[in-house]
Amino acid sequence: MSTSSTIPAVHPGRIRVLKQASVQSKPMGPVVYWMFRDQRLKDNWALIHAVHQANQWDVPVAIAFNLFHQFKGAKARQLGFMLRGLKKLYSDIQSNFINIPFFLFQGEAVESIPSFLKECGASLLVTDFSPLREVRQWKEEICQRVHESEVSIHEVDAHNVVPVWVASEKLEYGARTIRGKINKKLSEYLVDFPNLIPPKLKWPTSTTDIDWDNLIANVLREGAEVPELEWCEPGEQAGLEVLIGNKNGFLTTRLKNYSSDRNNPLKPKGLSGLSPYLHFGQISAQRCALEARKVRNIYPQAVDVFLEELIVRRELADNFCFYQPHYDSLQGAWDWARKTLMDHASDKREHVYTREQLEKAQTADPLWNASQLELVHYGKVHGFMRMYWAKKILEWTCGPEEALALSIYLNDKYHIDGRDPNGYVGCMWSICGVHDQGWRERSVFGKIRYMNYAGCKRKFDVDGYIAYVKRIVGECKKRKAQDLLNNKSKQLRC
Repeated sequence: MSTSSTIPAVHPGRIRVLKQASVQSKPMGPVVYWMFRDQRLKDNWALIHAVHQANQWDVPVAIAFNLFHQFKGAKARQLGFMLRGLKKLYSDIQSNFINIPFFLFQGEAVESIPSFLKECGASLLVTDFSPLREVRQWKEEICQRVHESEVSIHEVDAHNVVPVWVASEKLEYGARTIRGKINKKLSEYLVDFPNLIPPKLKWPTSTTDIDWDNLIANVLREGAEVPELEWCEPGEQAGLEVLIGNKNGFLTTRLKNYSSDRNNPLKPKGLSGLSPYLHFGQISAQRCALEARKVRNIYPQAVDVFLEELIVRRELADNFCFYQPHYDSLQGAWDWARKTLMDHASDKREHVYTREQLEKAQTADPLWNASQLELVHYGKVHGFMRMYWAKKILEWTCGPEEALALSIYLNDKYHIDGRDPNGYVGCMWSICGVHDQGWRERSVFGKIRYMNYAGCKRKFDVDGYIAYVKRIVGECKKRKAQDLLNNKSKQLRC
């Protein structure tokens, strides 16, 4: 073996060995990449590592994806977007002759992944990193189920620019405590990606065709309560278009005023629009950062603010979920916040709404109603309104535990990027003061940062935002009615 072939294609700090096979001889079995959080072929450190290891050992490599039944309450909105992206990824594999088969499994990953490893006689399982407890539990169980002497398991953080365990070895208090640590590591980790080299050896058996259309139709039917969105097209290429497309790309046409417009709910196009693609891993945060750096000399302030959100804030959320096992409960709040919330848990509320009333936007606050309607019909709430939305839930429910559980339920059900560390930390920041500080004490909120309708009116045109939401909700309802009419017409023709 030449010296050059032993040079790791992926920074070793990006890889964690979850299980080391005890067999000392050269691995003879194939490499399997269990794709989960990073659903892309390009700019994917986990896939690059899997192929690199396979080529070193002269063995083939395959991609395995496990489709869960409505993971954490995901509906047609989220599963449809994900599956349509995977369908395009599968098509790219077929058309580009990459020599990597794609296997799709359904059911429990703790059953299907070990079974596939045994069936193909794998030597190595490479998997994506996720800080969420369910995923970590699956990996622990898979480590226990695979034969201890035969299979190694590597976890690769292809989602963060600086791997979460490299950025910090502990739970960070806030952005100010993690920012310097991340910035010190950027020169080492924020590097361009090598080209994906095709595997030397072809997988010995042919893969079965996947009936994507039937699969998508099933999840759309089962999750019809929360329908798909039309404003975001899924897939790697679509994500790149949103980032650097000539027509409406963020960095090419909308970056200039990002630092000011991103806080104005009336300027949704001022935001990057990348969150669905980042959440499903259809685009790499590292690719976004590399492309942003190319235009920093033109818009330095906008790029710096964007990189702060893209790298520091996103990785702070992963840090919280990785090191705080109670990342979605009151137990995960700092001591001061938990105490002040419990001290004021029994304070009298002006309004107390049921889950049904909140879900249907039936409150006395037209601004909050607008944010909830935007969430339900558009699948995305502006970042500023997301804070106001969660804080009012604290004000209108019987206590902080109920408020947090309800905000997470609504966030995960309707947001296209729900079930994400950013979402959990956003709810925890708004309701439990995580990554924030204590403020002047008041009823219900205690020392948690307070937001109200009057404060919003001072910051932006509240009436304009309500009118904007009314318009987009009307358009969504109109399209939905037209789709129903078209479906009925198709059924009658059949």
